[in-house]
Amino acid sequence: MKVLVVGSGGREHALVWKINQSPIVEKIYCAPGNGGIAQSAECIDINPIDIKGMVRFAKKKKIDLTIVGPELPLTLGIVDQFEKAGLKTFGPNKKAALIEGSKRFTKDLMAKYNIPSAEYRVFTKHKEAVQYIHEKECPLVLKADGLAAGKGVLICKGRNEAFEGAERILKKREFGDSGNCLVIEECLVGEEASILAITDGERIITLPAAQDHKAIFEGDTGPNTGGMGAYAPSPAVTPKMLDVVKEKILYPTIRGMKKEGRPYRGVLYAGLMLTREGPKVLEFNCRFGDPEIQAILPLIETDLVVLIQECLEGRLSEDSIKIKNQAAVCVVMASGGYPGSYEKEKVIHGLDKVQSDIMVFHAGTTIKNGDIVTSGGRVLGVTAVDNTIQSAIKKVYEAVGKITFDMAYYRRDIGHRALQRI
Repeated sequence: MKVLVVGSGGREHALVWKINQSPIVEKIYCAPGNGGIAQSAECIDINPIDIKGMVRFAKKKKIDLTIVGPELPLTLGIVDQFEKAGLKTFGPNKKAALIEGSKRFTKDLMAKYNIPSAEYRVFTKHKEAVQYIHEKECPLVLKADGLAAGKGVLICKGRNEAFEGAERILKKREFGDSGNCLVIEECLVGEEASILAITDGERIITLPAAQDHKAIFEGDTGPNTGGMGAYAPSPAVTPKMLDVVKEKILYPTIRGMKKEGRPYRGVLYAGLMLTREGPKVLEFNCRFGDPEIQAILPLIETDLVVLIQECLEGRLSEDSIKIKNQAAVCVVMASGGYPGSYEKEKVIHGLDKVQSDIMVFHAGTTIKNGDIVTSGGRVLGVTAVDNTIQSAIKKVYEAVGKITFDMAYYRRDIGHRALQRI
C-alpha cells in the first residue's frame, strides 16, 4: 500500500512511525511533514489546507489510504473532496467535523441528546455577555466558537478576568472569525481525561485513556498551550468509568450525529472532566489528540493500517485492537517563550544519544545545512514506554536530559496526577 499522512506535527510523526511498522505498507508520504518525519517518509511540500493540491498528488501517486492529522483540513472538507475523487480517506467529512469546528453546535448537540456537559449560554453581542457575567458565579470558562489552535479557551477565575476575556473575543477579535460567537460555561471541577475512540459510525473502539497537560508551567499553571505532555493509560479512568463514558457520552454522540444527518466516521476525541457527578464533556475533537496520541500509539500492538481499514469497511469489533499492559509518558520540549513569541532555527543536539527504545516525535523541526533545527513552538515529543507510570516517567526524563537546544523548555512534572493517585 501507499499511504499519505496529512500534517506536520508530532501527531503526524507518531502516525508515520506507527504506519511504518505495517507489513502491508510499501511507501509513506507526508504533506508537508517535518525534519523528523523526513527520516521515515517522503515529505511533500503541500499545505494541508491546499485540498485540491492534495487530491491531485494522491491521484497522481495512486495513494491507497490517506490519514488526515489536523482539524482544519477536516473542517474544510478534505474527506469529502478525496472521496469524490474515489480516494480512501480516514476522518470525518465536513458536516461531521463541525463537532470540533463549532463549540456552539456541539453544546447544542449535547443539550439536545442529554450528553453530560457544563451549563452554558451563547452570545454574539458583547453587552449581553457582560450582563450574563455579572449574574453568574466565577470561575467561568469563555470559549471562542470556532477553531483557535487550542488557544481559544479562557478559564476566568474572577469577574474582571471574564470581562476582559469577553472583550478579547467579541470586541478585540483576538481569535478573528472564530470569535464571532462566544460560549460561556460553568467551570467544571475534577480531573481531566482524554478518551480517543475510533468509530465506523455504528461501532466504537476506545484507545487507552490519556491525560494531557495543557498549561505551560508546572502544577498546571499559566496560559494554555497545545499540550506540554501526556501519559497513558490514565489511572483516573477505571474500566467501570470507561463503560459509563461509552454508554452516556460516546454512543449517544454518534447516534445523535447520525440523526442530525451528520454520520460520523473516524476518530472521536472526548475531552472529559471527571466530576463528582460523573464524567462530563469539556470538548469534542474530530481527530487524534496531540500530544496524547504520542503516548497512546506506542501502547497499541495492532497494525494501525489494518484497524483503519476495518473502520472504513464498517467491520470494527472489540477484537480489532490489542493493547499492551504497559504505560507511556510523552514530554514536550518547547521553544523558550512559547506559547508567546519565540525564536527559531536553534540547532538540536543529542538526538543520537537517546536510547533506541525511546520515541522522539518531531513537532516543530526542519533540516538546515544538514542539522535538525527548531521551527515551531512545540519542538519535540519525547516518549518512553515501561511497565509502570513511575518507571516510564523516570525513563523519559533521562532521555529528555540528553537532548539540548538553545532556550529549550519543558515541564518537569508530566504525570504528576497519576503519581498522586498511585
